[in-house]
Amino acid sequence: MAVSVIEQKPLFTTLPVGQEIIFVISNDTAVQNQTKVKFCVDIHISDSGIPNLNTTNDLIGTFKTTPNDAGVGIFDLTNTVSNYVQADHLCTTNAQFKTATASGNKLFPIHLIDKYSLSDNAVRYMAARFYVEFLQNGVVTPNPNTEVDSADFSIFNGYLKYTDVLDLNSPDFGYDLSLFKANSSSFSVRKYLTNAPATQYANSGDYGTLAFLAPSQAVANNVNRIRIQYFDSSNSLIGSDNITKSNTNGAYSTYTASINKKIVYFGCFPGNLENWSTNYAAAKPTLSYYTIEAHDTTPGVGTQTLRTMTIYVNCPDQKNYEPIRLCWLNQWGAWDYYTFTKKSIRTTNTSATTYTQLGGTWNKSRYTIDSYKGGKKSFRMNATESIRINTDFVSEDDNTMFEEMINSPEVYMLDKFTVEPTDAALNQYVTPVRITSSSFQKKTRANDSLIQYTFEIEKSKTLRTQSI
Repeated sequence: MAVSVIEQKPLFTTLPVGQEIIFVISNDTAVQNQTKVKFCVDIHISDSGIPNLNTTNDLIGTFKTTPNDAGVGIFDLTNTVSNYVQADHLCTTNAQFKTATASGNKLFPIHLIDKYSLSDNAVRYMAARFYVEFLQNGVVTPNPNTEVDSADFSIFNGYLKYTDVLDLNSPDFGYDLSLFKANSSSFSVRKYLTNAPATQYANSGDYGTLAFLAPSQAVANNVNRIRIQYFDSSNSLIGSDNITKSNTNGAYSTYTASINKKIVYFGCFPGNLENWSTNYAAAKPTLSYYTIEAHDTTPGVGTQTLRTMTIYVNCPDQKNYEPIRLCWLNQWGAWDYYTFTKKSIRTTNTSATTYTQLGGTWNKSRYTIDSYKGGKKSFRMNATESIRINTDFVSEDDNTMFEEMINSPEVYMLDKFTVEPTDAALNQYVTPVRITSSSFQKKTRANDSLIQYTFEIEKSKTLRTQSI
């Protein structure tokens, strides 16, 4: 029996699971000469190394389809494989928070990390084996002589928008992620895993991360260290930090095929730096902004691999508005952040579970009227808090970021961290919320002159009071 042929496959081997992951399989010999023919696929997904198609250790399922009118089998693996990646909420072992090292069951929220953390859930290896089954000796049986294996793919927790342009190499197609991979030749346009602007603003004490894709092998232009340079309002350099990736600071010292090394997070906002950097502390009294650069080796010796990010540290609001900092899962499966520094209004909304209570005592020797009994009562009160938040004046470059925020399935409010890193305190730092604003109208300088947005959020968890 002839070996099956992969007629169509994803064009690239690094795939956001939100794109169509299509394979087309043919086997003319089987289709034309056998009965009860079905094309089959064994899907393997690994959370560690390259999948082994010859074992069932990482086999997640077998799926079948009948030949279509053209005699081929078409598989769309998108919905299946998307179940095996999710957001990274916690850091990995050896990441640090306030110089305390994560280990075992004591893992810190990913947003709080001092320096680096690897991905734990957002990326996986995938491979597939295709073959044909048909009627043999009265039994429908898979035929091993028809087997053909796919390449090894890296799938991650991203998606494509309708406006994202697919590369076509007939008949294969896919989205080129080269803009997100370290490359010294064009670092000025190559990005971290975010569509947020290269210039951002944050308050002192705000936490957050940048994530980046590592190359598929240990190439010279991989991100090996991050350089941070601190500047005052006159653009004078007042300090710097160089943070090399290593096993001891949450990253790795040597690249291997371990899947969690495909995506690396770096804690880059003021709150993260305050936890460990003496150079940041020294620069803070006159600090205006700082830049973040990814380098393959020692800055000034090697080359820069990703575009420069700039973070301005906001001055305290003179009207003492409460800053509300949100983070959300972005298009590429990493986290974006924004601090809403203008007027915010908190509203508590309550609902009650009610019943009608009798007004007297019925189970004693005589009827007694009790003043506290009778009428409609609340059995339990349920309370939710909603907040109306306002941006400062922003640019058109922020539109994509806010559009992703309102469309994100995971949004959280980050509170300032002021206590020591205990488990109890860490649980209070990240609060899940919902964006209840149902629409987002993009504003432009031409139409609106000054751009400012208002959003409604609601805390996801309901406060349930005691029952009576």
